[in-house]
Amino acid sequence: MIHKVVIANRGEIALRILRACKELGIKTVAVHSTVDSEALHVKLADQSVCIGPAPSIDSYLNMKAILSAAEVTDADAIHPGYGFLSENAEFAEICNNCGLTFIGPTAENMRLMGDKISARQTVTAAGVPILPGTKSGVPSVDEAIKIAGEIGYPVIIKATAGGGGRGMKIVHAPTSLPNAFAAARSEAQAGFGNPEVYIEKYCERPRHVEIQILADKHGNVIHLGERDCSIQRRHQKLIEEAPCSILPDEVRRKMGDCAVAAAKAVNYSSVGTIEFLLDADYNFYFMEMNTRVQVEHPVTEMITGIDIIKEQIMSAAGHPLRFKQEDIKINGHAIECRINAEDPEKFTPCPGKIDGYHTPGGLGVRVDSAVYDQYKVLPHYDSMIAKLIVHAETREEAIKRMARALDEYIIEGIKTTIPFHQRVMNNREFIEGNIDTGFLERTKL
Repeated sequence: MIHKVVIANRGEIALRILRACKELGIKTVAVHSTVDSEALHVKLADQSVCIGPAPSIDSYLNMKAILSAAEVTDADAIHPGYGFLSENAEFAEICNNCGLTFIGPTAENMRLMGDKISARQTVTAAGVPILPGTKSGVPSVDEAIKIAGEIGYPVIIKATAGGGGRGMKIVHAPTSLPNAFAAARSEAQAGFGNPEVYIEKYCERPRHVEIQILADKHGNVIHLGERDCSIQRRHQKLIEEAPCSILPDEVRRKMGDCAVAAAKAVNYSSVGTIEFLLDADYNFYFMEMNTRVQVEHPVTEMITGIDIIKEQIMSAAGHPLRFKQEDIKINGHAIECRINAEDPEKFTPCPGKIDGYHTPGGLGVRVDSAVYDQYKVLPHYDSMIAKLIVHAETREEAIKRMARALDEYIIEGIKTTIPFHQRVMNNREFIEGNIDTGFLERTKL
């Protein structure tokens, strides 16, 4: 078993990992920047090590400092959480070369599935459906115009590396393609150090539906059902729910089978997520694989009763999965709202000091957060400060429970996106389940 874990992250995911480790009897080491010394995970960890100044590049992305923290504390494993170094194949490789267990998939898994083109090739060979598109990077705008004409508009240009909507442009007509192609390459270079892009057919008004994977080092792979992550702004997820309310059982089964096949195709181990686009006719298409734990994992935990972080740690330690596919039962409906320190109208960051804090409670309500009264929300990092998750027997009841919990959630001193989430929970189209990835643009919420 793993004995001591360096948690190479911050915020709510660092606290989430710490709690899982404590319940497994594993010692924890919190790493932190100079401005994060008062963070909750730092206060609760068995040990803590300062790894650099505020900028992420000098602290949470500083591989040498994190590895040094593991050495001086005699840790034998590193958990990267999500973001930062979580999908950095080089970091995973270095950890293993240093005799440290990287709590995540192999570097080979990351490289293969982190590159969108190789991922598309791999899953296609495994029988997973994909949208029509290029099989390699597109080198020039002339080639892009030719390919888009063959595929048929609208098309989407995507960076082969990275994610989060950067290096992604939708093109509806040939006249728009040259500027979009240049912008996508520029964003890809700035965001990921790699300007390469590819082109695929754009799926209009799809749902974003993803499958949670659990895999061990013994070749066992199962899935924990799906999540609907269609409520997005600029390709950034804001609300997630599980299961997908409109998915027919036969499509659900096929999607789960395809997700498992994709993971097995790369001998995947650890937790991961296979993301799909679902069109209005219930056709689904592989989009990408996230080779890490995701922000929205709690909704799956709520409907399955399985602690995904614990399973990830056990898998990294070499233990076989404790479950077979037939053991997985879906119970009720769960919704997660990402609470960001942002203006709820403009969605601009609003860092500052929290001078009043009260979390909601009651049956089926969970808050994953690392903030507290008098906590200073810093301008240096991601603006998400909490995740509010509810669980109920039905989607209708879950929406009502979320609305009630949002009313109870008090965060004073800074602006948050709680009012935005309240608008969504009271929106008739959302309540009726008429959602897709363009929902927010269409409803102007």
